[in-house]
Amino acid sequence: MKEALGLDGRLSPAGAWGLLGVLLALIAFNLPELGSDPWPFRPGTVDPTGILAPLVRAAGEEWDVGIARAACFLAGLAVALVAAWALRRRGDWPAWTGTALAVGVALALLLPSTLLQIGLRESTDPWFFTNDSTYQIEIAGDAILDGENPYGHDYRFSGMERFYSFDGSASERIRQREVPLVHYAYFPGTAITSAVWRAIVPTPFDDYRVFILLATLGGLFAVLAFRGPLEWRLALGALVVANPIAVRSAWFGQNDAPALTLTILAFALATRGRFRWAAAALAGAVLFKQFALIALPFLALMLIKQKVPRPELKRAAAVFAAVLAAAILPFLIASPSAFWEDTVEFGAGTYKIVGYGLSAMLIRAGILDDRSGTYPFALIALLTWLPLTAYLLVQVHRAHDLWTAAAAFTISILVLLFIGRTFNNYYLVWPFTGAVIAAAIAAWEHSRIRARQPPPETASTTP
Repeated sequence: MKEALGLDGRLSPAGAWGLLGVLLALIAFNLPELGSDPWPFRPGTVDPTGILAPLVRAAGEEWDVGIARAACFLAGLAVALVAAWALRRRGDWPAWTGTALAVGVALALLLPSTLLQIGLRESTDPWFFTNDSTYQIEIAGDAILDGENPYGHDYRFSGMERFYSFDGSASERIRQREVPLVHYAYFPGTAITSAVWRAIVPTPFDDYRVFILLATLGGLFAVLAFRGPLEWRLALGALVVANPIAVRSAWFGQNDAPALTLTILAFALATRGRFRWAAAALAGAVLFKQFALIALPFLALMLIKQKVPRPELKRAAAVFAAVLAAAILPFLIASPSAFWEDTVEFGAGTYKIVGYGLSAMLIRAGILDDRSGTYPFALIALLTWLPLTAYLLVQVHRAHDLWTAAAAFTISILVLLFIGRTFNNYYLVWPFTGAVIAAAIAAWEHSRIRARQPPPETASTTP
């Protein structure tokens, strides 16, 4: 494992200083907004209980950004002290020191806010200090443990309906208005992992956001799985795990991290010749988030460009299909209509038009009248995104470098997100991750080219 991640090597002084600079930049970017804009919960009384009660009391029994931002600042101070120590160090650094530093900074940014949210939730009720997406995933996991199908499930009396009032009350108006209460829009990987997580992890850490946090940290090691210069991989891994969107997603409850980490791992395994494992990783990513499906043609073309034998390509495709089938078929067999309506019809056409994408621009321009009305996404995608993606695939096929596949994936998914019905700010983490993948592959390919080049000739000193 240590060799596979490249942690048996050394980190050059220049690479170490570059990593310190990236970490300080991430701390600076996160500090002003860390913990901001939470859900406006009004729980009434807060009764600190359990292992996280001291943290809840330290926060004044309410959501507080001071603890998280103090931890962030202390992380910056720690990086500065390491930099001061590095001034007197002349040799290379062991690889584990850079990794430990990146993980430490990431934990300082991720843990305080996430643990405070979980502690406040345990001190009140499960519909407070959470997010409706992760809360519904937890309920879906409980449904599986009870032998029920999360698709087609009625969530209107599950407790989730109390989330939307922010004060814990339930009303028929909310039950009728909030369409997620009668749909489960996420693919089976979320519900399955939730069921396993809640079965084996003790309360309060069975909160699904702890799993999200660990998946976020996994992104660093997924980037380290690429070949290439260690300093590049550490810096890019730090960007994946500690960028402001990833940090906010952990405590706020956005559930993209598992799919993102598995997508990174799929490309990394593909560069290492582990084609079937790459296919399995990408299938796992799709099971968590449908967005990962956009990476499939680009990853497939990347394998073809490496002249993978046709039988091996078929085996990789079979693995991809088998992983998807193993997770989806039980729910599809239980109720094909419920699975289709929840994940496809609801996910594509029921959400209200929000965000800053094309759909919202059309609303502001007066071309569309109703944020809850129809939106011709399929037609727009057919006329714009599909031709662009075909063009990108052609360019990737013509290019000599493998990194172009990840770069083209980045462009394709950014355009798709822009023309979608909804465009939430955190969606940008997907093209951002694609750009990191492209940079990691490019650094590896560039290092290979340099390694094949002969050393420059020295000028002769003889007359």
